[in-house]
Amino acid sequence: MHEILDIWDENGCPTGNSAPKDYLHQKGLFHPTVHIWFYKRTPAILLQKRGPNKQTFPNLWDVSVAGHVAVGETVLEAALREIKEEIGLVVRSAALELLRVQKNINKFPNGITDCEFQHVYLCELPVDVTVLKLQSEELEAVRLFSFEEINQCQLGKHKDFKIVPADMQYYSFIIQCVKDKIML
Repeated sequence: MHEILDIWDENGCPTGNSAPKDYLHQKGLFHPTVHIWFYKRTPAILLQKRGPNKQTFPNLWDVSVAGHVAVGETVLEAALREIKEEIGLVVRSAALELLRVQKNINKFPNGITDCEFQHVYLCELPVDVTVLKLQSEELEAVRLFSFEEINQCQLGKHKDFKIVPADMQYYSFIIQCVKDKIML
């Protein structure tokens, strides 16, 4: 099944056109996505290990939940759908806090040029990690990481975990948002 996505322009405005995800990635066309970061007050942030068959960043640890916004779907609807699909959790829309929308471009050796407007959300994880039901086609595992572990992964200094490479400021921003939420 081919995901059909809305095409956005380089300013983050819908063009009124849509196309299959593979075509957007082949042509480097912008499209909306969602990133949902779950946290616990321990404090810790939930990361997912991407599946080995993913076209981009296979077997690396990444944002708690992420995905594309399907054609005709709102960003919030996509966030709620992706959460349910990837980790089997149903959350109320009011539990999601939109932190920002960021423009991101990644070019990969396999020819994919992924041009996204990422809608970044934060949500407190209301359950224990052990009750999450993982979508095996998308992810291999989930785990709570301390702030220090995430920093070590980002710097490439964690011996056991490799994280999706991103601007260090992105991870720092998420950590600071969680700290602000739990008053650290």
